Amino acid sequence: MTTVADTVLAADIEAPKLDYAALSPMLILLGAACVGILVEAFVPRRARHLVQVVLSLGALAAAFVAVVIQAQRELITAAGAVAIDGPALFLSGSIIVLGAVSVLLMAERSLDAGGSFVAQAAVVAGSPSDRRLASEPTSHTEAFPLALFALGGMVLFVSSNDLLIMFVALEVLSLPLYLLCALARRRRLLSQEAAVKYFLLGAFASAFFLYGVALIYGYAGAVDLASIHAAVNSSPANDVLLFVGLAMLIIGLGFKAGVVPFHSWTPDVYQGAPTPVTALMAACTKVAAFGAILRVFYVAFQSTKWDWRPVLIGIAMLTMVVGSVLAVTQTDIKRLLAYSSVANAGFILTGVVAMNERGVSSTLFYLAAYGFTTIGAFAVVMLVRDADGEATHLSRWAGLGRRSPLYAGVMTLFLLAFAGLPLTSGFISKFAVFAAAIEGDAVSLVIVGVIASMVLAFPYLRVIVLMYLSDPAEDGPTVSVPGGFTAAALTIGVLATVALGVVPTQLLDLAGQAAQFVR
Repeated sequence: MTTVADTVLAADIEAPKLDYAALSPMLILLGAACVGILVEAFVPRRARHLVQVVLSLGALAAAFVAVVIQAQRELITAAGAVAIDGPALFLSGSIIVLGAVSVLLMAERSLDAGGSFVAQAAVVAGSPSDRRLASEPTSHTEAFPLALFALGGMVLFVSSNDLLIMFVALEVLSLPLYLLCALARRRRLLSQEAAVKYFLLGAFASAFFLYGVALIYGYAGAVDLASIHAAVNSSPANDVLLFVGLAMLIIGLGFKAGVVPFHSWTPDVYQGAPTPVTALMAACTKVAAFGAILRVFYVAFQSTKWDWRPVLIGIAMLTMVVGSVLAVTQTDIKRLLAYSSVANAGFILTGVVAMNERGVSSTLFYLAAYGFTTIGAFAVVMLVRDADGEATHLSRWAGLGRRSPLYAGVMTLFLLAFAGLPLTSGFISKFAVFAAAIEGDAVSLVIVGVIASMVLAFPYLRVIVLMYLSDPAEDGPTVSVPGGFTAAALTIGVLATVALGVVPTQLLDLAGQAAQFVR
């Protein structure tokens, strides 16, 4: 008697072909993260910090080299689940470089004994041994493998050519970030609250995204983007499944990108998380989210753009206006930067809805340029400190230009870049996405974007005025001398912000060459 098992074994099952060279960037990051877990288990506590920093930066450097080696390649591997093309490689390189700068901030130990993180056991317990663990300057190193897991998931996220693989990547990048948000050494209750809120946001995003995948599968009979594109053009199935599923995908991706009205609790998460983790989320997660948005809408649903494009235009307008207006009302520098991130998500979405090659290239450039600037801004936030740690209330920044002209000047540069002033990367970025939107007949969106930019300039200029024209308080915060890691991150942020504003041609050309998706 032939059993079902015999039938299955006898069947000619072809294993999916894997191009390991093409997959090497994400494999390197995820493999190094696994090694980092073993380091936590077997390496003596005193040596862990150095080993984890070297391992993390070495893995990121190797992954970046692997991305560069893949340049000019276009292929789909892993049974159609992963695409290696211009946008995937550009975004992967951006995530890896920005992730390396964020890891530098995580590695800083000179500003606070033990750094920005506390061991998870010390957060939930209060015994003498736990308190000793919390004060141990070399024990809080689990953040590094968690960051590598998140970055590996982001690289897979922007390369996914299959909605199910994209969902898996979404979970891989999100779960480590939930843990990282809860590991702040100071203001622990606020940090744990931020982690819970971010977890709930991620749960909503995952639920909507997965339900959208199910509906799209019901319509197209497949979950890979090429088959969905073919089904959209020729399937006789009911369009209700298509459009409801697409709406669910927009909601799920909108939560991760932080666009209005899906930005709930984003400022709370930015405020409560350890500042290096906030920098990682503000830069790298935004790159990953918009990379997935570009791939989904340009590869799978481009032929239905007249149905979903007005929705995204409305979301972009709402995001720019709400983010700009609410940024004006903030009194905490981290919350101000959070609402600035929301507004910038609207500007980035302006390039996405252009629906042309220039829109893709301008979006790629904006994501990279914005990432360097925002990491640099959060690095300065780490330096302004008082007895309670980071002094994030704006009133504490009064007279900072007199206390520390150098770092006040660096923060001014970043704020002017956020405002989009000429000779900064922010100006080139906004000009590029607005030009693409005009070319794509979205003039009304550009008008709203220009007005929102003018409104958003006010909170930035208010901080600059506060730093230079207000008298410092006698008990005001001090500006700590950065250690080597933070100094390196600040230097990279300043150089990138200036270089991409003065001589942006090379990166713009590279983004233009990387603007073609492969199906």
